[in-house]
Amino acid sequence: MQSICVFSGASPGAQPEYAAAARTLGAELAARGTRLVYGGASVGLMGVVADAVLAAGGEVIGVIPRQLVAQEVVHLGLSDLRITSSMHERKALMAKLSNGFVALPGGYGTLEEFTEVLTWSQLGLQRKPCGLLDVADYYRPLLAFFDHAVTEEFVRAEHRDLILADTDPARLLDALDTWTAPPLTRKIDPASIPAP
Repeated sequence: MQSICVFSGASPGAQPEYAAAARTLGAELAARGTRLVYGGASVGLMGVVADAVLAAGGEVIGVIPRQLVAQEVVHLGLSDLRITSSMHERKALMAKLSNGFVALPGGYGTLEEFTEVLTWSQLGLQRKPCGLLDVADYYRPLLAFFDHAVTEEFVRAEHRDLILADTDPARLLDALDTWTAPPLTRKIDPASIPAP
């Protein structure tokens, strides 16, 4: 993979394992010659993963909306910094520049970004792998929720399979690298569509 987009928190989180995993992921990306695309901040796990890629001689593209340049403390040492006019433009550009996606631990923004690209895959709007780096069981409840959504028939089993997850950065990147997009079908029963 030429480029991986990493979603992560602008906070380091409560556990030291989170930053350690971000550093390991960054070093692994650089060792593979895989470009990092991320949210452009110098703080939190965002800054940790970017600094790790740069320290290992890798390439980093940061994408940040103008209104967050000061708030998220933009990283000025990147290989390439793109400033967008909106969050929507930011996410679209990050997706365009990337061959796959990984979510490190994070909050609302991380979850929203990950589930948006996952939904794009579900709808067939893109065919790129989506992975969760499950550091210290951070994503265990979310993965259980996705399983529950399958049980309750809000998510199809083949769509649940769109989510790759691992506790080890190298294994997760290997899984993204070897991932093959499954055939997805969205069947709508014409009888379920109300008459005008």
